[in-house]
Parts: sequence; structure tokens; C-alpha cells
Amino acid sequence: MQANELKSTIHLCGPIIRWLVVVLIVLVGLCDSQVTAQDSDNLPRRLEASHLPNPVQVHATVISGGLPEGDAAFKELAELGIKTIISVDGMKPDLEAAKKYGLRYVHLPHGYDGVPESRVWELAKAVQTLDGPVYIHCHHGKHRSPAAASVACVAAGLVKPEKAIEILELAGTNKNYVGLYQSARQSRPLPTAELSSFSPELPEVAEVPPMAEAMVGLGHTYEHIQLIAGSNWQTPKKHPDLDPVHEALLLREHYTELLRTPEVNAEPEEFKRMLRESESAARKLETLLSQWQASRNGQTLPAEVPAEIPAQAKIIADNCKACHVHFRDVPLNKR
Repeated sequence: MQANELKSTIHLCGPIIRWLVVVLIVLVGLCDSQVTAQDSDNLPRRLEASHLPNPVQVHATVISGGLPEGDAAFKELAELGIKTIISVDGMKPDLEAAKKYGLRYVHLPHGYDGVPESRVWELAKAVQTLDGPVYIHCHHGKHRSPAAASVACVAAGLVKPEKAIEILELAGTNKNYVGLYQSARQSRPLPTAELSSFSPELPEVAEVPPMAEAMVGLGHTYEHIQLIAGSNWQTPKKHPDLDPVHEALLLREHYTELLRTPEVNAEPEEFKRMLRESESAARKLETLLSQWQASRNGQTLPAEVPAEIPAQAKIIADNCKACHVHFRDVPLNKR
């Protein structure tokens, strides 16, 4: 074929090739949209994870779950393709571990009483604009994080409002957290133009009120006490660093320090009574555990735990539950 004939052939084929390329692009787009629709129909769904508590896929780019603890958890997040972690827990995020695996942390804490409207806007903007996929977590991944993921995705237009409650139910959110369910039930897509122009600060570490921060520390120590109780009031095999007497001491100190704060002094008398009673029970628990340990004289602890030990722990547990019902978990619109 002569050079002129080749040029003529290429010129004639050009429009045909361009037309075929356009058709292929359209077909690929249709296939992608069908896959996305199918994926959306299958969500929310539980995920399998080795080091992440209660992970739930809420949207193709949003996963709800519990606190990532330790190197293995952050490594697993990176392996899942997560780019941004949003904490709605009061605890200070582990920035060092996140940065080790190239993950960004954003701290937008809220309580068990519901997700405030201002926080809904921030969460929606975060899931809409930050690098994804996004992992939203609280402590256990059962209550606050599914509520946050639910309202964020609905508000950002990623999830239909009728899916909101389903997300909480799948995650196992306790029905007693009326405020969280209320936030999910009332969630609606935010105005597109207003959300687009909204430019919130999305901090790595948020300023948490002193009492809220103290409650976070108390909660973690109380969980240690529960682990010890589950191990017949001895050091748990999986947590050799937990000494029963020391953890009881730390628990008592949490209550003592809380009772000294101006914030607690401004709370209702019933709230303060519960704290004082729990402080006294924690002090007795510390003494009883110490005496029980001393009684063994280097021998294996007796199988029979003194009845007064779980009795004091029950006082603390009962006060904790009552405090949550009457103060912590009251829906925002009923305060």
C-alpha cells in the first residue's frame, strides 16, 4: 500500500474508531452503575476482621467499627484500603500508629445522647470530601459509630434515609440509646449547595471537656475490672499486665478526682451521690482484693472468692447503669 493510500485509510477509519471508543465508555459506565446499585442493595453488611471490633460496611466508602488498638489493627485498616479514620469517641486518637500506616485521623466525638446537628454537618462533609474509604469508630463499634456513620452517609446523600435504622440494628446498637436511634431516624440529606460551601475544621484531636475526658478514663479502667471479674478476680491470662488491686485503686482514684472537679459540683445531687457511693465501693474493693491476695501467702488463690468482692463490684455496676439511664443517655431534645 502506498503512503497516500495508508493516510487516506487512517483518515476514513478515524471517526469509526472514535465512535467505538465512545460506545465502549458508555457501556463501561452502565456496567459500573449497575455494580454500584447492586452493592448498595446489599448494604449494610457485616465484615470479617481479625483485629477490628464489630466492623459494618455502611457504604462502598464507609465502614463503621470499634477502636483500632495496637499495630495489627492499624495494619489491617491499611490492608482494607482505608485512608481516613474518624473517631467519635472521647479518647485521644492514636495519631502515631495511624501515621505509621499512612492514615489520616479526624476527631469528631459525640455522646450516647445523640448526634448534635452541628456534628452531623461535620461528619457529612468528612465522608463526602476526605480521602476514602473511611473508617468511623467509637470504642466498641456498637453504639456511637454506627449512629455517626448512619447520619453522616444519609446527610451526605450516600445512603437512603430508610436504611439508617437498619445500620444501627445490624451493628447491635442498644435500643436503650434512644438519642442515637432518634438521630438516625430523623436524618435527611443536607442541601447540596450548602454542604458544598460548608468548610468545617476537621481536627486530628478535638478538645474534650474535662469531665468527659475523665469519664473516658474511668470507663477504660472499669472494663479492666470486668475482665478481672471474668477471670475469678485474678489477673486475666490474656492481659498479664492487669493487676486486680492496682486496677481497683485506679478506679477509686478516678471517682475521687471526678468528685473534686467544678463540673461535677455543678451536677444534680443524685449524680454526685452515685459517684460518692461508687468511690466508697471501689475503695472497699481495693482493700478486699488486697486482703484476699495476702491471705494466700504465695500459694494459689483459693477458688472461692469472698462474697463481698463481687458485692462491691455490683454496687459500682448498678450506679454506672443508673447514671447512664438518668444522665448520660437522655436524648438531646429532652435535656
